[in-house]
Amino acid sequence: MHQDEGFPVSRRGVIAGGVASATLAAAPSAQAQTQGAVQSAPPTMPVTLKVNGRTTKLTVDTRTTLLDALRENLKLTGTKKGCDHGQCGACTVIVEGRRINSCLTLAVMHEGEEITTIEGLGTPEKLHAMQAAFVKHDGYQCGYCTPGQICSAVATLGEIKAGIPSHVTGDIAAKPAVTTDELRERMSGNICRCGAYANIIDAIHDVAGTERTA
Repeated sequence: MHQDEGFPVSRRGVIAGGVASATLAAAPSAQAQTQGAVQSAPPTMPVTLKVNGRTTKLTVDTRTTLLDALRENLKLTGTKKGCDHGQCGACTVIVEGRRINSCLTLAVMHEGEEITTIEGLGTPEKLHAMQAAFVKHDGYQCGYCTPGQICSAVATLGEIKAGIPSHVTGDIAAKPAVTTDELRERMSGNICRCGAYANIIDAIHDVAGTERTA
């Protein structure tokens, strides 16, 4: 290789220089590393949750779902994490009287709202009527989906009582009745992999004081 007397260059020198330049370009600067460390801290926010009649103040990552706040922060593990995509209903809780999938909503969105989980419906010593009916009719089977099923069932009867129609309600101007079709439609967002659907419907009918229809 040609070498100039004032600036000697070898093939080895060119290769070594190129590798060094690439390494320096790829390595983040100390300032960039410091900025990255600062930005990695997640934003947090205080929130007051009223769960099962008890008020608790938390500081949570703003991305924390209500489901994770209940399970991880408040240790209320009765509410289950199933699909974590709002498709199975295992995480159903009752917020301000309405059932929701707690995996699809952020904890900070429920400041001061009344939240009821399965732990707030009843205790082993004093079961809620719906819990007792699930036991009576063997509607729980493996039990994983049961907390969400029961919360959803309680809210379903509340919806019917309030006159809220569903997709199968024939006359939306009239108060819906507790029929098997209504219950099947309203409970369709709660999946039971054991296949205890018939028993679950029987349990809800029992609490409502109605009879199963074809």
